[in-house]
Amino acid sequence: MTILCIETSTSVCSAAICKDGKPIRQCINYEGSNHARLLPLYIEELLALAREQHLSLDAVALSEGPGSYTGLRIGTSTAKGLCYGLNIPLIPVPTLQVLCEAARQHSAISFQPSDVLIPMIDARRMEVYTSINGETKAVVVENEESLLSSSEAVFTLSAQRSIYYFGDGAGKCSKIITNPNWHYIPDIVPEAQYIGKLLADGQWPIAENVAYYEPYYLKEFIAAPSHVKGLS
Repeated sequence: MTILCIETSTSVCSAAICKDGKPIRQCINYEGSNHARLLPLYIEELLALAREQHLSLDAVALSEGPGSYTGLRIGTSTAKGLCYGLNIPLIPVPTLQVLCEAARQHSAISFQPSDVLIPMIDARRMEVYTSINGETKAVVVENEESLLSSSEAVFTLSAQRSIYYFGDGAGKCSKIITNPNWHYIPDIVPEAQYIGKLLADGQWPIAENVAYYEPYYLKEFIAAPSHVKGLS
């Protein structure tokens, strides 16, 4: 199965062609604020590669959020356009699970079955999007107690297991967490290539109606007034 994977939920923009869960090529940029300009170029390059290798796309997989509102909208609109044009399905994959897969594949740590992985995506100010014990939520990180008390399960886990936290929202937490069982892993970002790996390992629902599909913002999206002269 050949899948085009798109990841635009954070400041990192990436796209990859994956076949049977293995990346054939990935294009990625870490500089931020370039998603709208770079993503079409990446996709054009990857589709050209697919044609050269006589591969036809079976689906487009999208990192669905939570994350940056703007990044998610860019990735979603691009994915929907491709699915319409090529008449192929759209497969949304939770961004926090993509981030966990990035930690498993990218870090040098040999995780144990009892270890707990807590992905964190920056939600601006002192808030992060995270998944704790299978529950996805937005958490305000005022101090260590506010983070640990965000889930009753975390108190139990903190006393019994090693907890690893990572992602672009984890840096702000590393400054306040002193619990010795919590370990910060730097430089972990969601990448498109890990979406393909997740798809190979499990079953993911296809978006039933591409026209009405929306990314998973987690928090309600409220459009702000335009600051461009002449627009309202």
